[in-house]
Amino acid sequence: MKAITVEGLSKTYENGTVAVDDISFSLKRGEIFGFLGPNGAGKTTTIKLLCGMLAPTKGAYQVLNIDPTKNAKDLHQVIGVVTEHAGMYDHMTAYENLKFYGELFGLSQNECESRINQLLRRLNLLDAMDKKLSTYSTGMRQRLSLARALLHHPQILFLDEPTSGLDPESAQNVNSLICELATKGTTVFLCTHQLRYAQEICTTYGLMDKGRLFATGNITELRNMVSQKHKVIVKANRIPNDIEYQKIKENTYEIEIINEHEIPQIIKKIVDAGGKLYHVVEEQLSLEDIYFSLINKNHSKRKCENI
Repeated sequence: MKAITVEGLSKTYENGTVAVDDISFSLKRGEIFGFLGPNGAGKTTTIKLLCGMLAPTKGAYQVLNIDPTKNAKDLHQVIGVVTEHAGMYDHMTAYENLKFYGELFGLSQNECESRINQLLRRLNLLDAMDKKLSTYSTGMRQRLSLARALLHHPQILFLDEPTSGLDPESAQNVNSLICELATKGTTVFLCTHQLRYAQEICTTYGLMDKGRLFATGNITELRNMVSQKHKVIVKANRIPNDIEYQKIKENTYEIEIINEHEIPQIIKKIVDAGGKLYHVVEEQLSLEDIYFSLINKNHSKRKCENI
């Protein structure tokens, strides 16, 4: 069973704004899906549609075989959501907040207490469990929001900038938890503007721009959309004549390859020709490089369509 399937999903608001424009994709269980795009790309609207908070203009979609437009209540029992403005209560303690939401999810008292303690310990909030939220820092609130979303063991987790406001140690802890959840089968739908962060943690990606989903896939598939060729930087005292290269600086050369299997052949040719090899590294496009290249191509394509 797919975790999420979307076919031709669109959302046009009453003022005529097309927020989501005929997008289609599917996610398997256990994926960490990076949903990327500039402000106004349609990411938040897409999440609201998938969570049953908005009705679509057209299209079909299911989340864990549930139609969000018909069974939003059932859906909320199997998903967790962490947004920038998570609804929690400042006059209540962290423990009281989690207990309140645990009861809403139908957890028994013993299960609720056990789960609260487990999550607060995992997110380094156990010592602050009896403090009111009004005393919490932004980072502490963010971690508590994650704890609230995980109380009922959701099968899909929707996250919007989950490490925003966190110190490096807390961010590392949250990332570790996200990866642990994914290995156990939880699907993570992650919205972020931090491309380097997305490259570190996500397994697949979707790139949105002006309501359209114009690229999906893992990082290798996205790289191939930009270029089929890779670059290898070689530091050696000489390069044989039968290898095409571009000299960058003294004893440093750039060689284009189609795939990594060519690298051993290049090394062998240099050594066989009596060359001394000091350093070899394959340079691959980062997610940031890919993102800006593909989004610029998409802008150019849309301009041509509008001419």
